[in-house]
Amino acid sequence: MTAVLAVIGILVLAVACWVLRGMYLIRKAKRLEAEIGTLNAQTDAVEADTAARKAAEVVALGFVAEADLDTENPAPVPAGRLAVLEAVRSGDWEAAAAYVEAAGQDWQERLERVRPLAEAAAEDDAWLLAWRAARPGDPTAALVNADTSVMVAWNVRGSQSGSRTTQEQFRLFHQLLTKAQADAHEAQKLADPADPAPYVVEQAIGMGLGYSHERYRELWARITERAPRVLWSHVAGLQYWCAKWQGSHELAMAFARESAAAGKPGDLLTLLPLMAYFEQETYEDDLLPETYYKEPEIVAAADAALADLAAAGNDHPGTPRMRHMLAYLLFWQDRDAEAVEQFRHVDGYIGAAPWTYAGEPKRRYLYARDWAVNVTTPDE
Repeated sequence: MTAVLAVIGILVLAVACWVLRGMYLIRKAKRLEAEIGTLNAQTDAVEADTAARKAAEVVALGFVAEADLDTENPAPVPAGRLAVLEAVRSGDWEAAAAYVEAAGQDWQERLERVRPLAEAAAEDDAWLLAWRAARPGDPTAALVNADTSVMVAWNVRGSQSGSRTTQEQFRLFHQLLTKAQADAHEAQKLADPADPAPYVVEQAIGMGLGYSHERYRELWARITERAPRVLWSHVAGLQYWCAKWQGSHELAMAFARESAAAGKPGDLLTLLPLMAYFEQETYEDDLLPETYYKEPEIVAAADAALADLAAAGNDHPGTPRMRHMLAYLLFWQDRDAEAVEQFRHVDGYIGAAPWTYAGEPKRRYLYARDWAVNVTTPDE
């Protein structure tokens, strides 16, 4: 009996020691966890201070601070456009008519002027309704109306991916696009036979309604027989042929290369291959930008775009969008000095791809810009 009690005592003592050791180890682990948390917090604070210092250094060199970045526009809005938008908000549709018609047969500029008016009308169309009532057969009013219908439809759909868009949004989107299609066809009937703009407006409708490849090619032929090198139409065409809409990477790239080959120096159609490469990198998760964009054919495409940009100068409406895309690709190609040159031209305005494709456009932009600036700025 004594031996049994002794064995039990030893077991109880062993269990007690095991429990006490466990409690000691738990306390030690908690202390270590707290110490690690403190170290991590200190590291985060140091990294945040370093990032803030580097950001301040970039701003000190003349670049725009994060809080002041414009995420809506790719470049400063021309004063004339701001004045017209202010006028239409007060009901002056005649200012809008004169503004668009002043573009003449510069079809790219005509489209550049129609879109902001359509965006304004999508919010409040009282002035547009007054315009159409005063001039029922006005082709410019019909064009603005068609583009407004497109804007309304796409505003309802939103910019989220298909998986994040509700069935009700899709239903209304297709219903509104069908109306927009009728409005575009009306604008086409009223338009100057040489005007491609109402057909360009239909491109977004074809993308959303899922035109067959044959039907879209017919629409494309109507555009290019009127104006084969309007950058706006080529950019819209690329979106249709992308894998995320009605095409594939191969079809998008083929379209982009055909566009670039059709352009003359200064047309900026060399933007199309850059966009096609970017769309593929964005779509395919296994492509790493730090290696993908260094592929020889993409480096060559960037070189061709730089030459095209030099020929275009700063007067082409597409110049800012070309600079934004080049800045991004040149950054990933470790051509930091060339990237900084583009960043200097567009800095402050980041309402363009590739920044707008990110959930946090400012973060994507600042990461690329500040890195390129820091790498190319000599230490003092």
